[in-house]
Amino acid sequence: MFIETEATPNPATLKFLPGQDVMGTRGTADFANAESAARSPLAEALFGLDGVARVFLGSDFVTVTKTDAADWQALRPVVLGTIMEHSMAGRPVLLGEDGEADDVEDTDPADAEVVAQIKELLDTRVRPAVAGDGGDIVFRGFRDGIVKLRMQGACSGCPSSRATLKHGVENMLRHYVPEVTAVEQVEA
Repeated sequence: MFIETEATPNPATLKFLPGQDVMGTRGTADFANAESAARSPLAEALFGLDGVARVFLGSDFVTVTKTDAADWQALRPVVLGTIMEHSMAGRPVLLGEDGEADDVEDTDPADAEVVAQIKELLDTRVRPAVAGDGGDIVFRGFRDGIVKLRMQGACSGCPSSRATLKHGVENMLRHYVPEVTAVEQVEA
């Protein structure tokens, strides 16, 4: 098994591509700490490594964020070994079938058509680019012209994520959906 590694815009995060499905079509799973990883044997194993701060599971990749004290030179090989060992043992990536549980969305039912347009744009134009950088962007609501989004994986805590939201995503949404006036990042 050969696992590729890619840098991400977040210097604390690396993207690992095992050459096979990780979550496949089941969505994504973001684990902000070891306590949240109980439903993923892979995430639990990665959090067992000294220096791992966050784990994100994408369709065909694993994104790992290191602590400030950790060094990628030392951590990268043990992360690669853990992913390889997990995969070769045939253990499940996630217990249960579904990925990220949908939080309650803050939307007005009267805005259903606008929300559908926003979600379509996010799914077709934004999410593929964000996944390429080792992360995900999740719709969390639309109210009074403000779109609420949550950044995950490499994008969570990335120094450039707020600028990407404001200058990239917000401008695109405002262009295609006149009802949108602003985009706000929300935390989990």
